Parts: sequence; C-alpha cells; structure tokens
Amino acid sequence: MSADVEQEPRRRGSRLVLLLPLAVFGLLAAAFYWGLWNNDDRLPSTLIGKPVPEFALPPIEGRQDGLSSADLQGQVSLVNVWASWCVPCRTENPLLVELAKAGTVPIYGINYKDDPEEALAFLEELGDPFTRIGADRSGRAAIDWGVYGLPETFVIDAEGRIAYKHVGPFDRRALEDDIVPVVRRLQAERGS
Repeated sequence: MSADVEQEPRRRGSRLVLLLPLAVFGLLAAAFYWGLWNNDDRLPSTLIGKPVPEFALPPIEGRQDGLSSADLQGQVSLVNVWASWCVPCRTENPLLVELAKAGTVPIYGINYKDDPEEALAFLEELGDPFTRIGADRSGRAAIDWGVYGLPETFVIDAEGRIAYKHVGPFDRRALEDDIVPVVRRLQAERGS
C-alpha cells in the first residue's frame, strides 16, 4: 500500500510532463490562428506626433522642385514614399491622382532609390499627383522617416508633425476610412 501511495505523485508528475508540450503546442497554435485571421496590419510609428525629420532632397532630374522639411509647414499635407520599380505603388497611384485632382490635400512625394528616367516614365504613364518630389537616391531620408517598405503614406499636420502613417498600398476603403478623415480633422482644427 505504501508503494502505491509513493507512486501516485510520480504519476501526476509524469502526466504534467506529458501535458506541458501539449499546452505549449496549443498556445502556439492559437497564436498562429490569431495571426492568420487578424486584419490589423498597421505598423506603429514612433514618429507619430513628432516633427518630420529634417531633410532637403533635390528634385528628380527633369523636375523643377525638390522637397524639404520646410515645404511641409503651414498646411496639412500628404507625403507618399514611392518608386517606379514598386509594383504596389502602381496600384495606389490612380487614387493619389484622383485625390490630387479633387484638391483635397497637397501631395508630396519622396522618390526612393529610383532611376530618374524610370521615375519620370512612371509619372507620365500613370499620372503625376505630386506638388513636389524629392529624389532620395541614397535612401537616407526614408530611413529617417522610419519607412518599412514601399509605398508608405504619411499625413502631416500644418505644424509639420507626422499625424498618421499608412504602411503599404492603400485602397479606396483605406483612403476614405483612414487617411482622408485624418486630413479633414486636421484641416478643420487648422480652420478654427
């Protein structure tokens, strides 16, 4: 009888050892399942609410106006980081052109590590929504902006602070539900 009593704690311990891998597997499976179905693909930016990084980029060869941090003062604006070799940039460009034609907000571009002829051909083919474009040939400005990948779009308030960041190409829903409401709110705050 005493042998049975002594073996009972060992049996419980061995059951726990067997259940531990199952519990770990269950937690990993739950995390994987959540990751597959979680639609929140926003990446946080430590720059939200902070002034845009100091920069001064020359224009793309063939254009007159470059872009600098000073250009992003005094009005609400969008800054779009793009390149001609970026396939998703081609997807969102028609929406940027549409937004520019509507006159909702000035749109500025940072052309990332691009060949000037290719960048100009991209704009000629798909339309040019940009008030000014700075050529970031080295990629240094994009690093300072915390760019993860192309395209990325930033909403800048009238004081030159980053108010919102959209990572990746936006579609009409993201433009109308996420980006434009931030622009309109900032414009309304500026008007009051």
